Amino acid sequence: MKRWVGLAALFAACIGSSGAWAQGSLRIGMVAGFSGPVAGLVHESADGAKLYFDAINAQGGIKGQTIELVTQDDKYQPALAVAGAKALASQGVLALILSRGTGPTEAMLPALKENKLPLIAPATGAASLRDPVQPWVFHLRASYEKEAERAVKHLAGIGVKRINIVQVNDEFGNDAGKGAIKGLDEAKLRALSHLRYDRNKPDLGPTMQAIAKAGIEAVVLIGPAYAVVEGINALRAAGSTAHVATLSNNASSDFVKQLGENARGTIVTQLFPYERSTANPLVREALGLAKAAGRAELTPAQLEGFAAAKLVVETLKRTNGKEITREGFTKALETARVDLGGLQVHYGEKDHNGLEFTDVSIVGPDGKFWR
Repeated sequence: MKRWVGLAALFAACIGSSGAWAQGSLRIGMVAGFSGPVAGLVHESADGAKLYFDAINAQGGIKGQTIELVTQDDKYQPALAVAGAKALASQGVLALILSRGTGPTEAMLPALKENKLPLIAPATGAASLRDPVQPWVFHLRASYEKEAERAVKHLAGIGVKRINIVQVNDEFGNDAGKGAIKGLDEAKLRALSHLRYDRNKPDLGPTMQAIAKAGIEAVVLIGPAYAVVEGINALRAAGSTAHVATLSNNASSDFVKQLGENARGTIVTQLFPYERSTANPLVREALGLAKAAGRAELTPAQLEGFAAAKLVVETLKRTNGKEITREGFTKALETARVDLGGLQVHYGEKDHNGLEFTDVSIVGPDGKFWR
């Protein structure tokens, strides 16, 4: 019994009441679905974050301390996300980054508040996490509404007029659906139909067969990768050559692999500059570090992870005091004005929205996202 008391006292001394380790690395946590339906994107975003952290560590770290990315697998399940956030908070992480999905991220909010733990760059564009402002959540990517609006504007810009919206019937789908309607309104168009499907049982075959028979020119298909893959495959099997636009939650190499030949021509929104564009300072920096690490290229999700890590590092540099604590880091973040490399991020008491950058890509014959 005395042994356990001694270990507990040692653990408490290492962490301290400030949420910082007295010695060792600067720990940044990531609670996300490293297994399950979003695993492909999660691994890519974590890989991008680690690419930047490793580069900073090779230069001596921050104030003589290295940065450590500590992960927890929530399997895309809200209950496990809560448990993971609490576990990492108790381990003294300064912040969490790159949670994936609206449900898991919303579930973590009480744990963030209880532990005064900031969450940076959650991979969700949900309106519920933006309005009203969640004091412990600091967004980097644009909202789902902005994404879907951009997709529709692209379709209208290439002369498409007969458009259907097919969305998953949940909060994510509703947010994106609103954006799609807004884009149609601005283009002075109307959706020929606005259909919804169940996340757990998409059953999109009959819907896509009806769309093919109606001669629809484009479908804005909003939902998780497995449902969008099912929908696109069913649409092509029905003989339709309609344009298909989906959102950045499907901007992964795994999504392209699942579609196979049917991936070609799919329009996918993007929330960061083109990952091959060396004209952009952020991309140029990321590609340079990737090549130095023996990698030929980056994916969109890796670039998002890289940008999130850079935001963390720039905030760490701005943290006052000899010892970097969770409280000091959060204060620096709340007033941060950071140039990530052609992308300006700033936060204030009433604005945690981050970037509004949106773009579109098209899956090319090589399976890459082209812009």
